[in-house]
Amino acid sequence: MSVVVVQNLRKHYPMGEADVVGLDGVTLTIESGEFVAVMGPSGSGKSTFMHIVGLLDEPTSGRYAFEGSDVTSLSADERADIRSRRLGFVFQSYNLLPRTTALENVELPMIYAGVSEPKRERIALEKMDLVGVAHLREHNSNQMSGGQQQRVAIARSLVNEPALILADEPTGALDTKSSKDVMELFAKLNEEHGKTILIVTHEPDVAAYAKRVVTFRDGCIVSDERRAERAA
Repeated sequence: MSVVVVQNLRKHYPMGEADVVGLDGVTLTIESGEFVAVMGPSGSGKSTFMHIVGLLDEPTSGRYAFEGSDVTSLSADERADIRSRRLGFVFQSYNLLPRTTALENVELPMIYAGVSEPKRERIALEKMDLVGVAHLREHNSNQMSGGQQQRVAIARSLVNEPALILADEPTGALDTKSSKDVMELFAKLNEEHGKTILIVTHEPDVAAYAKRVVTFRDGCIVSDERRAERAA
C-alpha cells in the first residue's frame, strides 16, 4: 500500500518582492515498509518536503495523499489529528521535556490521544524495551547521553503505531558511535518490524542505511536510487 503519494508538489515563499521556491513540482510515492533517505544540500527542499509530508506545512499547489486519502486541503485540526495518530516524529534535538522521566516522555503522545494510564505505561515500556532503554524509565533527560535521549525519542515516535516515521537529521547531534547505534536501530525497525521510515540527512554514511535514497536540488528531485540491500 502507498503511504505517501505526492504529485507535482510546489511550495513558494514570498520574500519581499521575490518568490523563493522551496519545492518545484515534486512527484514521489513511498510504499508501506520502505526505508527512504532524503538528501540534498542546504536549501535543496528536503526539509520543506518533510514538513509537508509530516503535515507541519501546506503546499502552495499539487496533491498529497496519505494512506490513500487526499490531505492537501485539510484544516489545521484535521492535520493535527493525523499527526498524533498516524505519524511519528524524531528530531535532531530530541525534543524531550526536561525534569520529566524517560517513561513520561514516551507516554506523551498517548496522553494527548486519551489512552488510559495503565495501558500507556504498558505500551511505553514495550517500545522502550524494543529500542533498548527500558532500564532508563526513571531517568530525566539530563541523566542520559545523547544517544540514549534519541532512543527515548524513537520509542516515543512508536507508541501510536504510526504508518510513517519521519526523522529529521536524527544523528546530527550525536557522536560517531551513537550515530551508528541509532541508524542500526532504524534499520532494525524497518527490517524486522516493517516500519516505514523517511529520514532527512546530509550525511552519506547515514543515508547508506536506507534502501532508497532520493536526492533533492533546487526544489526538485534529481535522483531516486533503490538498493537491493543496505550497506553493512
